[in-house]
Amino acid sequence: MEARIQRAVERTGRKRSDLTLVAVSKKFSADRIREAHQAGLREFGENYVQEFAEKQPQLQDLEGARFHLIGHLQSNKARQACELFQVIQTADSAKLLKRLDTAAGELGVAPEVLIEIKLSGEESKSGAEPGELPELLDAAAACSAIRVTGLMTMPPWSEDAEQSRPYFRRLAELARRYGLRQLSMGMSNDFEVAIEEGATLIRVGTALFGARPKPQKAVSPAS
Repeated sequence: MEARIQRAVERTGRKRSDLTLVAVSKKFSADRIREAHQAGLREFGENYVQEFAEKQPQLQDLEGARFHLIGHLQSNKARQACELFQVIQTADSAKLLKRLDTAAGELGVAPEVLIEIKLSGEESKSGAEPGELPELLDAAAACSAIRVTGLMTMPPWSEDAEQSRPYFRRLAELARRYGLRQLSMGMSNDFEVAIEEGATLIRVGTALFGARPKPQKAVSPAS
């Protein structure tokens, strides 16, 4: 993994320190996260507030670990997200930004927040439209507890990493236009292209942890 990252960084003339690897640990146990931490990983991504709430009590002693929410966040879970995560990558409305700011202020925390932008036409994808970004940044400017530092996107999945490049390039253009530093883009199948297009955060799960465990099937009691 590190060799692949380093090659991509070198192709663009960037430094490895410009890039943060977020290990996507959703569906994996707290023990697997602990093993990854022992191996040197420090940034972890989770998709579901409730799933991580069950694991988090077992992980509070991990020195230097930061946890990112990378899945869709409902506004009624804003407070719990602020309690659990140091980085929230999926803010997509002014309402959610305000709720996060209120919750963070009450809790005395200062989570880093990214705005998720929807650049594909897929109905299953979440995120704000690019045209909504000025309004969201105005809302962010009125916040005093959270820190909006950048943008995040998820292109349509493809085995061909090059299919993701136009989406990454568009997100990078938006970030430059509005002076935003962080760019969260790229997963196991396309993170090298994302690095070439300016990613500062890549979200990698399968390439680090292997296939996610399948849910156990319920066993019917013997008759």
